[in-house]
Amino acid sequence: MSVITPKKSIPNGVMLNAYPDSIGHNLKDIVSMLQLPEFRNTFSLFYVLPTFFNSDLDRGFSIINYDINEELVSKQDIEDLKALNIQLKFDIVLNHLSVASPQFKDLIAHGEESKFKDFFIDWNEFWKGNGTAGEDGIIKPNKEYLDKLFMRKSGLPILNIVFPDGQERPYWNTFYQKITFQKITVSDLHSITAIAPEEANAVCEKVNRAVEENQDFQTLDLGYGNEINTEVLKIVNSKREYLGQMDVNANSPLVWEFYEDVLAKVASYGGQILRLDAFAYLHKAIGESNFFNKPGTWDYLARINEIAQRNNLELLPEIHAEYGLHLHEEVAKEGYAIYDFFLPGLCIHAIEKGTNKALLTWAKDIITKGLKTINMLGCHDGIPVLDLKGKEVNGSYQKGLLEDNEIEDLMNLIIERGGLVKNLYGADGKKISYYQVNATYFSALGESEQKLALARAIQLFMPGIPQIWYLDIFAGANDYVGVEKAGKDGHKEINRTTLSLENIQEGLKKEVVLKQLDLLRLRNTSKAFSGTLEFGEAAENELHLIWRNGAELAQLNANLTTHEFSIQYTDNGELKNLLIQKGLSY
Repeated sequence: MSVITPKKSIPNGVMLNAYPDSIGHNLKDIVSMLQLPEFRNTFSLFYVLPTFFNSDLDRGFSIINYDINEELVSKQDIEDLKALNIQLKFDIVLNHLSVASPQFKDLIAHGEESKFKDFFIDWNEFWKGNGTAGEDGIIKPNKEYLDKLFMRKSGLPILNIVFPDGQERPYWNTFYQKITFQKITVSDLHSITAIAPEEANAVCEKVNRAVEENQDFQTLDLGYGNEINTEVLKIVNSKREYLGQMDVNANSPLVWEFYEDVLAKVASYGGQILRLDAFAYLHKAIGESNFFNKPGTWDYLARINEIAQRNNLELLPEIHAEYGLHLHEEVAKEGYAIYDFFLPGLCIHAIEKGTNKALLTWAKDIITKGLKTINMLGCHDGIPVLDLKGKEVNGSYQKGLLEDNEIEDLMNLIIERGGLVKNLYGADGKKISYYQVNATYFSALGESEQKLALARAIQLFMPGIPQIWYLDIFAGANDYVGVEKAGKDGHKEINRTTLSLENIQEGLKKEVVLKQLDLLRLRNTSKAFSGTLEFGEAAENELHLIWRNGAELAQLNANLTTHEFSIQYTDNGELKNLLIQKGLSY
């Protein structure tokens, strides 16, 4: 038996993860659920996703401002959570803001005269002298620079906006963007004297047909000369509407003033932990991948941490990268907690293949390297797979936690069970890598209640703070209706089903739900989990994980082939059994 002691004590609390309206209609309904006797002592933390703030798309990750979204959240909700001894974790989206943010709206309204002209990144200004402008006026970076760029979508990461003088400008937009045009009316054309009143209807019909059919207005023949066409296009462009997450310019002092205000604001709401979403994209430089540029990203992170410390906030940088790159270790060595994006895939692999090898490799990695982690199974996003890969680093291949063929098997299994794939793209629009699979964790496990209970037990006995997706507690299955309703790019809705309070009451009659709550309560209250983790001798298809802290003990014995498992623990010095066998019966 080997014994490994963590370098730092790992906090004992369990963390709930949900949107403010994941249960019922608003945060008040989630509070009502947490006040039920079945949920007593199950959670110490709550990661409230960013629809807590005012936002407009990407389910909260396109922030308009960091004021409380009063449609979903009240100050009384926050006080009620404090009364339950539940601390709060929030998001700040460092890399971007919504086009509906006050800053970007000011830019659109005032153009060159805007106070916020440099708050965002003018694509052409950034690449000036390092690329070639096309017929559309957009600079395409030189090949040696373009090939280095790390992309989250196909095509150049830009959104074209129109300034008040009619000039169209491309602005950096790493993530989501959409432009919609409104139909014009005859009255809109009154200022163009060259268009006779009796001809205005015909012009409107042509333009509005183009709007309906999403045609390119530049090629629209209105039957007039270029000058008149240009005047009409100005009117059309003046009625365009934007959706998008616009990258901010971290070279602007105004951006850092904004960060100062935001961190003070989230701390005032009672935030204890601050997750830094998309922080690795913030630093941008010519000739870099613009994903975790070094040392620039470290410099930015240090500046953010200084602000966080002044507001008593602990930072949690969110980073997706291949295990073989060991970027997670670099972040951890700087003293930051990291997300354990490896566990979701490793847990499914262990349960489906009946092997503990990769899972134990990672568990021992966490402890021997002193990594402070927050782990999960399901979450608001997908099940990560890119993270498990190896990586070529400086001419040497660094192994992943799983081999490529094992990752492919894992992906294919989840897809066979109804999962949807998310990929990454190069600047030429070609897929360069898979990224994640979207599915509920229950469906990814073949909708086996026994496998779900075992996965939960494994998660709770792994090092780190366990973060629990609300839908997993209730064994939520893939939501294809939600995906269809969301339309294009709505794949994430497969795992975001809103549960009614009636669903909660029905769920609390199910054994798989009650047994998970028992497990959560044990993990949340036992002092054993603040001690040391022992790895008992076990066959490859078994797990023996033992936490000790003085006289306190919690032990998991699991069979990865039959999926039976049992738990022993101490309660005020008395040894007790939490035995969960096949079929979820004690």
